[in-house]
Amino acid sequence: MPDVEPSSPTDPAGSEPAAAVRKRPKPGERRVQILQALATMLEQPGAERITTAALAARLDVSEAALYRHFASKAQMFEGLIEFIEQTVFTLVNQITERPSTDAEGGARQAGRVVAMLLQFAEKNPGMTRVMVGDALVFENERLQQRMNQFFDRIESTLRQSLRGAAESDGSQTPTVDAQVRASVLTAFAVGRLQRFARSGFRRAPSEHLEASLARML
Repeated sequence: MPDVEPSSPTDPAGSEPAAAVRKRPKPGERRVQILQALATMLEQPGAERITTAALAARLDVSEAALYRHFASKAQMFEGLIEFIEQTVFTLVNQITERPSTDAEGGARQAGRVVAMLLQFAEKNPGMTRVMVGDALVFENERLQQRMNQFFDRIESTLRQSLRGAAESDGSQTPTVDAQVRASVLTAFAVGRLQRFARSGFRRAPSEHLEASLARML
């Protein structure tokens, strides 16, 4: 609930105290508060479908106040997806900005991308439910399509790293080999995220991660 400024003391002339003034959020601040509240509600294990009424109640505002910042609940989820995309792919770019020059380097780069993705999910359990689609059931279909595209981009990144590794390893079919390994790694990551969400966030995605990646890479 927004802070409330204290009333001004009564002046010497005996005038009444000024009415308490509710601080107005800065431009864009309310949007952030709405998305943070939505993400927090998604972190509750076993949470059912979140309604705008429940979200408004959590923020102590009216539903109309929510719709002044987002045209629909789908737009709120799109805001969370944008945060996931921007955060994850900024980190992906940092990992892949230097092309690998050998098989070991390419495999290590792919492993770092998968580890980063799982660690991001572990730190943001509410976002994990969006990533695996649990929170998007009964919502606009385009939201799930957008998350599908997110994992397609992850797989494409892994494929690029692993293609160089396959070439350096002397593979006769580096494109095919890279595609197969990238598909396996992506399926592994998605599976870990689903297990994390469906276990009520008890089974950490990073569980035995180093050993698991070593087996696959």
